[in-house]
Amino acid sequence: MVPLSILDLVPVRVGETPREALPRSLELAQHAEDLGYRRFWVAEHHNMPGIASAATSVVMGYLAAGTKTIRIGAGGVMLPNHSPLVIAEQFGTLESLYPGRIDLGLGRAPGTDQATVGALRRDPASAEYFPQDVQELQALLAPVAAGQTVQAVPGGGTNVPLWILGSSLFGAQLAAHLG
Repeated sequence: MVPLSILDLVPVRVGETPREALPRSLELAQHAEDLGYRRFWVAEHHNMPGIASAATSVVMGYLAAGTKTIRIGAGGVMLPNHSPLVIAEQFGTLESLYPGRIDLGLGRAPGTDQATVGALRRDPASAEYFPQDVQELQALLAPVAAGQTVQAVPGGGTNVPLWILGSSLFGAQLAAHLG
């Protein structure tokens, strides 16, 4: 059987609010699980009234709590918008609550417009540090090393699987380089 996945942006229909969209996404995840789908992905997008998945890790927790076996993933978290430590803590927490069911896809685009990048308080040049941020995140999710001064708690030792979004040749090259 070919492993199938769904990418859900948690769409907000015209005339609705995220309050109606989120349960509909949970129903879709449950249906996908019943059909034998392998993964259910949600993606980070900001300042888009038609998409309710901006708080990706929170949405993932909701979906994981309402399902039993399907893997729940971020497809993806735009790492330049966040500190690697915070992402390691969030996804380490999810992995601790739902062991073996969490995936973390990473992208380097902001996932929004420039005005919103400013509202996120991120330097637009932070995307240039994406490879280093991915490696820092990998280290924070790996087993805690002797003498490691900064630890993700929870997070260290959870080894949450990382995926690099393949929206550009750069992403594919980085994924290959990092194994």
